[in-house]
Parts: sequence; C-alpha cells; structure tokens
Amino acid sequence: MKEKNFLDTVMDFEQQLESMQEQFRDLKTVVARTMEEHHALQLENHHLRARLDELNEKVPEPEKVDPVKLKKAVMDIGEGYDNLARLYHEGYHVCNVHFGSSRKGDDCLFCLSFLNKQN
Repeated sequence: MKEKNFLDTVMDFEQQLESMQEQFRDLKTVVARTMEEHHALQLENHHLRARLDELNEKVPEPEKVDPVKLKKAVMDIGEGYDNLARLYHEGYHVCNVHFGSSRKGDDCLFCLSFLNKQN
C-alpha cells in the first residue's frame, strides 16, 4: 500500500514538473517578445531623436519679444475680459447669441461658457 502511495506522489511530482516546464517555456516566449519590442522601441526612439535634432537645427531662432508690447497685449486682453464680465454682471448678454440684450435676471449658459473660455 505504501508503494502505491509513493508511486502516486512521484507521478504527481512529475506532472507538476511538466506543468512548470510549460509555464517556463511560456515565460521565455513572453520575455523574448518583450525584449524584441524593447529593442524596436529603442531603435525607433533613436531615429525620432535624430530627426528631432535635424529639425531643430533647421528652425531659426525665434525673434526677441519686446516685454513692453507683450505686457500691453496681456493688459488689453485682461481689460476686454473685465469689461465683458462687468457688462454681464450689470445684466446684459455678452454671448454671440444674444449680445447686448437684457438678461432679465437669469443666468445665460452661453455667456457663462464664453466668460469661462476667456480664463
């Protein structure tokens, strides 16, 4: 009786080993595929960086922006937005659908969307 139990144990162990070998083969396949993909991505990355460097060499230096003009442009945008927000709070539409007409106390989703887009 003990011999049969021992034989069953050996057979179970053999099945476990075969299962582990199959899992190991699958793992090797996945690792090989991953390494190939990694190598292909590295090669593509290298080509893309070379192309980017090539394109950056062709692009001329950007013009220097006058800080005074930039500040004035930013102020102009801010002033316009402030004026539209003030008009809206005074009860007028600032959206392109009903611009200038009275809101009659209700909020306008078009106006709110427009004002939020400005931020």
